[in-house]
Amino acid sequence: MTENELSKVIVNAAFVVHKELGPGLLENIYEHCLAAELRSVGIEFEQQRALPVVYKGQRLDLGYRLDLLVEKKVVVEVKATDGLNDIHMAQVLTYLKLSGTKLGLLINFNEALIKRGIRRVVRGLREDQ
Repeated sequence: MTENELSKVIVNAAFVVHKELGPGLLENIYEHCLAAELRSVGIEFEQQRALPVVYKGQRLDLGYRLDLLVEKKVVVEVKATDGLNDIHMAQVLTYLKLSGTKLGLLINFNEALIKRGIRRVVRGLREDQ
């Protein structure tokens, strides 16, 4: 699947999770439920994948972890916050750069309507989905 096809599957899975649980829970719960939903539709992913920083040729394991790396193509960052802001977008952009991927999804489950909490992030671009 392409990145765009995967993003549609991931967004659909987020809608299912949000419909089942609603807003107000911890990020970790949404992450695990989203992982379960992706697993149920046969999508491969890595959860809590370590992401080293390379500084001047030196690999530094500083504890960065991707919530989900879907089929080695799409970074998914799960949030459960009062609202998304620029620092959340910057975080995903950094994860894209460090992981060498082009597409990320920032998903905030703490919204009454999940579609308001989904941001598609492309290295070099930002757009709402």
